[in-house]
Amino acid sequence: MAEPVRVRRLMDQEGQKLQRIVRRGSTSSVRYRRAMILLASAGGNTVPVIARLVQADEDTVRDVIHRFNQIGLACLDPRWAGGRPRLLSDGEEDFVVQTATTRPTRLGQPFTRWSIRKLAAYLQTLPRRAIRIGREALRALLARHGVTFQRTKTWKESPDPDFNAKLDRIEYALTQRPERTFALDEFGPLGIRPTAGSGWAVQGWPDRLPATYHRTHGITYFHGCYSVGDDLLWGINRRRKGIGHTWAALKSIRAARPDGAPIYVILDNLSAHKNWRIRTWAKKNKVELCFTPTYASWANPIEAHFGPLRQFTIANSDHANHTVQTRALHAYLRWRNANARHPDVLAAQRRERARIRSEKRIRWGGRPLSPAA
Repeated sequence: MAEPVRVRRLMDQEGQKLQRIVRRGSTSSVRYRRAMILLASAGGNTVPVIARLVQADEDTVRDVIHRFNQIGLACLDPRWAGGRPRLLSDGEEDFVVQTATTRPTRLGQPFTRWSIRKLAAYLQTLPRRAIRIGREALRALLARHGVTFQRTKTWKESPDPDFNAKLDRIEYALTQRPERTFALDEFGPLGIRPTAGSGWAVQGWPDRLPATYHRTHGITYFHGCYSVGDDLLWGINRRRKGIGHTWAALKSIRAARPDGAPIYVILDNLSAHKNWRIRTWAKKNKVELCFTPTYASWANPIEAHFGPLRQFTIANSDHANHTVQTRALHAYLRWRNANARHPDVLAAQRRERARIRSEKRIRWGGRPLSPAA
């Protein structure tokens, strides 16, 4: 009569480890059940009893016991077969990724982007390197390599030969003379129409704004001034941009520091900002105009404060006319200046500042951000 199948005598360390797995559990259900089989067998239980205990087939119990007698506790770890053998080598997968990230027009195809179906069909028709792969397998392969379907973005590089010098001057004013630095810019155009936004509402029942088809009120521009040192924002709505309006804004900034000491004003390259009369007046009144580089108005610090202005006064609004809109905007400015360190204001400014910087991935002084930043 054949000897019953049971584990060999356990060593002290083996018994302690099996007991610890059974008592404390394991992240792997396979290891837990196999440890239970071995402990039960070491306790003198027969194979049928162990099979009923762990709800497994008797042959499975015998296989676990035989494996333990051969290789010890290494039998606890499952040996996954790995499934179906790979059909594509590493080189072929890299070729698929390279093809997916290459514009189809460069490969002689009559379309500007790939779809999964078009890419799979193209890979199958290559004359010397045909790759047969299904659409779902192709999608999973691209996802595994970090290739996703994204929208194309546009960008504009600044051709300004004094790009770094201008950014260095702005950085000097912001870091070394913040109490005497101001920013000037126009925000708009501001029309009279319902503007979508966001807010709290019962799920599935968002607030609704009426549609508009007749816009007979025209537009305005908010001429804003920002004091970097005082963290104050003020301005006025006007029907258009112009030299006279810029001059009036610069005079209000000069009046904010009536001591006659030099001040710095950061502004973009709008023609109304660079008129010879304004330059003459600025030189006479000790106002240094720090112009942002061409196509780099993101360097103006007031841009980050226009984001909350749009978010909290224009978005989610339906003003009746420009008078009502202007009153709402100035009411927000009074609240904002009284609560300049309010978490909502700071959070909105951080989001807008991050959006502006991320568009160019440029730090002050023209230095690119590090990859880890």
